[in-house]
Amino acid sequence: MERAELTARLLEVGYRIALMPSAGTGYQNEWASVLSASGSEAGYTKKYGPPEQEHIEHYLFHDLDNPNSVAACIGKARENSRTVRTALTTQVWDVMNTGYQEMQRLIKEKYKTADLPLLCDWTKRQASLIRGAIESTQLEDEGYDFLNLGYFIERADNTARLLDVKYYVLLPTPAAVGGEVDHYQWSTLLRAMSAYRAFRWAYGGLQTPNKVAHFLILNLACPRSLLHCLSRATHHFERLESILERQTEAQQLVVQMKNQMTEMDVDQVFENGLHEFLTNFITQIGAIGEAMRKSYF
Repeated sequence: MERAELTARLLEVGYRIALMPSAGTGYQNEWASVLSASGSEAGYTKKYGPPEQEHIEHYLFHDLDNPNSVAACIGKARENSRTVRTALTTQVWDVMNTGYQEMQRLIKEKYKTADLPLLCDWTKRQASLIRGAIESTQLEDEGYDFLNLGYFIERADNTARLLDVKYYVLLPTPAAVGGEVDHYQWSTLLRAMSAYRAFRWAYGGLQTPNKVAHFLILNLACPRSLLHCLSRATHHFERLESILERQTEAQQLVVQMKNQMTEMDVDQVFENGLHEFLTNFITQIGAIGEAMRKSYF
């Protein structure tokens, strides 16, 4: 569900920025950027060829051949829920199953680009409903910890991808930093992450690259920041260690990443290259996922 929400947020970024005539190198740049950030570029190119808005929208939202599409992610989430049905509360299952049935109806309807904002909002709302049902009704045993580890590790990866698509791919030239296009794109990114008001409350003023990067990378109070996600993942690993009476490689990797980031400042991140930092972060998150598979499953 967290990945379905990321894909919806990426589509929203592409849609909003494509509405601005002077964005990037033109119309196609935004959609190629979104496709790249989603990690679905190879599969899309094999099926459709050059990037086109209509095809990218379909591939990222409806296409079941794309394992990262909204439809495919919701289908897999529902199947995962069904296989552990007895371990879920009635409320969690009802919200999950209802969302899946609604998704099946949306797939059958004729799609128009004008519908994309509504579909993105629907996806984000569905993810929030399921998250709320889990937090308010689910038993907080080791299953709850694994659910949250999935959420926070996936969310960390998602935030890094959204931040990278803005800074590295969408911004046309270094000279544009601080300009009108740059300002609009940061605003769009924050709004797509439902973080605009929280950012303004925490920092005020214009959303400069340093401020936004600090908010989304190092601010513990931001629920989508990389450091917040690693901190919450560490908490759930510690609970699992207590329950299972053993520490794992996955847990050690998360603690190591969290400790390294706690000592960072945002100027250091920019000096070493934001894109390079985010690329390395995404690689490390992938390694944690693999370590979890080996350690627990």
